[in-house]
Amino acid sequence: MSKQYIDNQNFKEIDYSKDHILKGEYEDCTFTNCNFAGVDLSEISFTECLFTGCDFSLAKLQGTGFKTVRFKDCKLMGLHFEDCKSFLLSMAFETCLLNLSSFYQVNLKNTLFKACKLEEVDFTETDLRGAVFDECDLSRAIFEHTRLEKCDFRTAYHFSIQPENNQMNKARFSRENLAGLLDQYNLRIS
Repeated sequence: MSKQYIDNQNFKEIDYSKDHILKGEYEDCTFTNCNFAGVDLSEISFTECLFTGCDFSLAKLQGTGFKTVRFKDCKLMGLHFEDCKSFLLSMAFETCLLNLSSFYQVNLKNTLFKACKLEEVDFTETDLRGAVFDECDLSRAIFEHTRLEKCDFRTAYHFSIQPENNQMNKARFSRENLAGLLDQYNLRIS
């Protein structure tokens, strides 16, 4: 099957679990209220695309390219972003549900997470230098040997990060959420 090149197209309310997505490259496309849940997106490349109100839960991302891609109001549960192509990987997330997803060893430098639910997300060995977690719920998110230099956690909440297990030089926190750095000490902070 030959790969397609699709440029500057708008896709609305398509259920790709029934209507198979064409394998190929999508550039400057918009996907609105589309269902990708459980769909095999392997070896498909998305460049400068916007996804709004889409469901990607449990989609397969083996070799998928996300280059300067924005997700807004999307459900991205249980995804393995470490399976994506790392070359030019660049994503931004706004009001998305990313629970139970994994970014193991992914380079996410300067990534924006705005008003997202990131419960039980695995950021083990992820490069998050300069990332912003604006109004994000990080309940039970895993930060192990993670690069967090210059990360902005000032409005993030419910996180638990062990400073001795992560690189955190110049990471930013607010006075209100500093308790997330002290959880392992079982302190009472009031």
